[in-house]
Amino acid sequence: MKNILLIALMTVCFGTLNAQKTSSIHLIDPAALRLAIEKTSPLIIDVRTPEEYNGGHIAHAVNIDFLAQDSFVQKIAALDKAQSVYLYCRSGNRSGKAALQLDSLGFKHIYDLEGGYTEWQE
Repeated sequence: MKNILLIALMTVCFGTLNAQKTSSIHLIDPAALRLAIEKTSPLIIDVRTPEEYNGGHIAHAVNIDFLAQDSFVQKIAALDKAQSVYLYCRSGNRSGKAALQLDSLGFKHIYDLEGGYTEWQE
C-alpha cells in the first residue's frame, strides 16, 4: 500500500514538472489572459466541477469537468487541436493535469492560468 501511494505521489510531482517543460504548455498570469480576451475570442475551459463553475467563472468560459474523466476526454477530443486553449481551475492543480492530458492528445497551444480562478478574482 505504501508503495502505491509513493508511486502515485511521484507521478503527480513529476507530472507537474513536465507541464512546465512541454513546449505546447504555457503558464500565463491573469493579466496575460485578460489581454488575450481583449484581442481575440479565445477558447477558455474551466475544468472545475459544475458546482464550482456555477459559483462564478470567467466570462464565456466553457465548463468541462476534469474530474469526470470519460466525459472530459470525449469533449476535449472533439475540439480543434490547432486552436489555442486556455485552461483554469480553482488554484492551478487540475488545470495543470488537464494541460498535460491535452498535450498528450496532440494539442499545440495550451495556456494554463497560473493560480487559477483564485488569482483571477484578486
